Amino acid sequence: MSIKVDPGLMKELEVFGLKDAKKCFHCGNCTAVCPLSEGKTPFPRKLMKYLQLGLRDKILKSPEPWLCYYCGTCSEKCPRGADPGEAMMAIRRYLTAQYDWTGFARRFYTSERFEIVAIVIVAILVGIGLLIFNTGNPDWEHARLNSVWPKEKIELADLIMAAVLSFLLLSNAYRCIKFILGDMLWRIPFKYYKAEFKELIVTFLTQKRWSKCEDKMQWFVHLLIMTGYSTAFLLVVGMIRLFQRDDIYPLLHPIRLLGYYSTAAILYGCTYALVGRIRKSKSPYKNSHPTDWMFLILLELTTLTGIFIHFTRLLDWPMATYALYVIHLMVAVPMLVLEVPFAKWAHLAYRPLVLYVMRVKDRYLEAEASEVPTDETESEIKAVT
Repeated sequence: MSIKVDPGLMKELEVFGLKDAKKCFHCGNCTAVCPLSEGKTPFPRKLMKYLQLGLRDKILKSPEPWLCYYCGTCSEKCPRGADPGEAMMAIRRYLTAQYDWTGFARRFYTSERFEIVAIVIVAILVGIGLLIFNTGNPDWEHARLNSVWPKEKIELADLIMAAVLSFLLLSNAYRCIKFILGDMLWRIPFKYYKAEFKELIVTFLTQKRWSKCEDKMQWFVHLLIMTGYSTAFLLVVGMIRLFQRDDIYPLLHPIRLLGYYSTAAILYGCTYALVGRIRKSKSPYKNSHPTDWMFLILLELTTLTGIFIHFTRLLDWPMATYALYVIHLMVAVPMLVLEVPFAKWAHLAYRPLVLYVMRVKDRYLEAEASEVPTDETESEIKAVT
C-alpha cells in the first residue's frame, strides 16, 4: 500500500498554532513522561513523526490527538523545546477543521478577522431580532422579562437553535468517527456500541482520564468550565420555562442553586484560564491561539452579563434588565452558534467520542480474536472431518 507524503503539511499547520515541532529529534521523552500514553496508542512522539514526514492521512486516522489533554508535562520535559503539547493542540484544531464539512471551522482557525466579523454579524442580528420580535408592551414599573420576550417564544428559538447546532455537531462528529474507524464503523455490531455507551457519558461528565495527569489543577478548571456551561445550557435551553420567571425563586430553590453553581464554576474557570494566558504561567498557556482567547472572552462576558441581569432583577430595575438581556444574548448566541460546532467547544464532543469508539473497537477486536480458532484447534477440526 502506497503512503502519500505531503512536504507542506507542517507549513499548513502553522496557522493552527504549530511552531516548534521541527525541532523534535525523537528522543521519546514526551511519550515516556506522559501518564496517558499507552503501548498501542503512543503519543506525542508518534504524531511528531507524522508531522515531520508529512503523513497527512495517518494524522487524519489517528485517535491519539484526542487522547491528549495538554497538561504540558511533555513540553516541560522536552530537551529540544519542540513543545509537543502545543503540537498536539494544533493538530486538534486542524482535525476540527477537517471534520467540519461546512468549512467554517477552517476559516475560524485560519483567519482571526473572519472569526471576529462572524461573531459581530451574528451579535447584530440577534440584537435586531430582539428589538423587532417582542410583545411591544414592556412593564416599565417592574423588571419582568416575560412582558417583553415571553419565555414560550424564547423556548421556541432555543429549540430551533439547539436543533441546528445538534445537526452540525453530530454530522461533524460522524465524520470524526468515520476518519478514525474507516470501514469498521458499520462492520462493528450495534451491541458493542451499546455496551460502552455508559462510558461515553461518564467520560464526558468527569473527564476522568485527565485526572491522571500531573497537573490536577488543569483538570479541575476544565471540569468546572464544562460542568458549569453544561448546567447553564440545560437551564436556558431545556428548562427555560422554569428558569426565566418574573417571580424570583427563594435563595435555596434548586433552580436558583443550579444557576449559582453554573455562574461560579464558569467565572472561576474562565478567570483562571485568562489570567494564566496573560501571565503565561504554564505550558498550556504560553502559546494561545486567537480562538482560545475568543472562546474564553465570550464565555466570561456571557457569565458577567448574566450576573448583572440577576442583580438588576433583584433591584427591580426594568430598563437596565431589558437592555442587559439584549446584550447578554448578543454575546451568548454567537458563542453557541459559532464556537460550539466549529471551534473550541467542539473539542468537548470529539474527545469523549473518540475515547468511546476506541473502546468499542477494542472490545469488538477482542471478541473477534477469541472466536478465531488456533492452529491446534484447526488441526483437531480437520482430524474429525
